[in-house]
Amino acid sequence: MQESARNRFEKLQTRWELLRCTIDTNLAQYTSKLSSDCPAQLKEAIEYSLLAPGKRLRPLLVLLTAEAVGGDPQKVIPAACAVEFIHCYSLIHDDLPAMDDDDLRRGMPTCHKKFDEATAILAGDALQAMAFQLLASEVRPGGIAAICCALLAAAAGPEALVGGQMDDLLAEKKKEKLASDGDLLQAIHRRKTGAMIEVSVQLGALVGAGSTKHLELVRQYGESIGLAFQIVDDILDVESDASTLGKKTGKDSAKGKLTYPGVFGLEKSRDRAAELIETATASIEGLGEAALPLMDLARFVLDRSH
Repeated sequence: MQESARNRFEKLQTRWELLRCTIDTNLAQYTSKLSSDCPAQLKEAIEYSLLAPGKRLRPLLVLLTAEAVGGDPQKVIPAACAVEFIHCYSLIHDDLPAMDDDDLRRGMPTCHKKFDEATAILAGDALQAMAFQLLASEVRPGGIAAICCALLAAAAGPEALVGGQMDDLLAEKKKEKLASDGDLLQAIHRRKTGAMIEVSVQLGALVGAGSTKHLELVRQYGESIGLAFQIVDDILDVESDASTLGKKTGKDSAKGKLTYPGVFGLEKSRDRAAELIETATASIEGLGEAALPLMDLARFVLDRSH
């Protein structure tokens, strides 16, 4: 008898917690290796932001994708941690007064509030460099490490994460002209949020020794859930509260940011997110039962409350 979706999701939740503990342990080990040449305040700021409680969605995607293509999840931990380094750096910088100007992140004061702006900028800079150092030094063989570095750099660079953030800021300033620009909105979300989720599954498949076909299947999956994740984030900014979400809500609409509910309304936004999740799960059906955790994770992205 086929296992119910509910039972599978309960298993995923249990496994998620175990893998999150593994990821957190490794993140802490990597930062503990920083020598006395790293100033104490900088190290404290890095650890404060990096080790704060979080879902660890992106590193989890690295691990589960490696498993789905027949690899050993333990061997991809360096790649998983590198992705989290980049994600954390981006959050620190996004929260700065010059960017989104947020006071809370994961229910805690943001890095620049806990320390100061200069320390927050430098902590983000350090995490970005640490990500590529980790990939280059611990992913083997060296050829795969080089590809991983290139993919992660592209996902975090001017045509993806950073470019998406730039367009997000520019759209905010031109909100009256761009209020109905759905194409620009999707382009921002695809780069600002989606690119890092997409590269997470790509690194998992690469380091997990997946085939070229595997790489394309998981890329399609990552592209779809990446956009769905940000659409749901936009919806939660409207419908959730700070205590549940771990950060201030309602800021996007107050600042005139380009969001899916703002352009398409809540109902159409929910429908679009659901369509993307269906596309994501369909794209990895060819991986068989090994892909079930990724399918369940996609459904979590749709149903999450924070």
